[in-house]
Amino acid sequence: MGFGDDLNASAALVERGDPPRFRAAMAAPVAARRVLFPLYAFNIEVARAPWVTQESMIAEMRLQWWRDVCEEIAQGGPVRRHEVATPLAEAITADDARLLDELVAARRWDIYRDPFEDAAHFARYMDQTSGNLTWVAARRLGQADEAVVRDAAYGAGIAAWLRAIPELETAGRVPLLDGTTEGVRALARGAQERLARARANRGAVSKPARAALWHVGQADAILRAATADPAAVADARLPDPEPRDQRRLAWRALTGRW
Repeated sequence: MGFGDDLNASAALVERGDPPRFRAAMAAPVAARRVLFPLYAFNIEVARAPWVTQESMIAEMRLQWWRDVCEEIAQGGPVRRHEVATPLAEAITADDARLLDELVAARRWDIYRDPFEDAAHFARYMDQTSGNLTWVAARRLGQADEAVVRDAAYGAGIAAWLRAIPELETAGRVPLLDGTTEGVRALARGAQERLARARANRGAVSKPARAALWHVGQADAILRAATADPAAVADARLPDPEPRDQRRLAWRALTGRW
């Protein structure tokens, strides 16, 4: 069952831009990759849109382009021709498109230098970005409990966020509500707790849907390190889990224990 040009282009984009999710998708059945690669490629396109220009208006226009794609899919009419948008439209439903529109809208925070308003704003950002992406992927692959998937996605999202802190601060963003040692530790510990809760209920995620969560395993080493040594976040000393995770991914795919 081969891929067409669009799916191959999406897969190549994910391979370059999101290696952990690329490896996780490659460990999934071919049918699942037809869902995962367009979703993950869409996420890369949206995530990088605010950063390819210093002009906020242009960044807004780039994000609006993807919101228009989501609207076209949600309305069920023709969808503009694009190597990511075209296979995405074939992989998701109208309701999925509305969730992805929320993801795009949340990324407007990345354009500007305003801090998060409060803890609820930060939690909503994480849930609409990491949470919505993972939930759409999981529910397109099989039966899954939404709360379990979102808990797992939060853990993975916070781990990735903590690794990105130095770069975000260099770019003039204010990525943390509380950047003190205790604030960082509390954030990492909270993510560990949600990830542990998700794993305690992993039976509520069917075997086919678990392929959307195989990348989550990378979060453990990062969250443990940030909890034990919060200063490692600002100093860019958090571990790179990828070398070891490449070996562990096969075990997760075999056992389904993300």
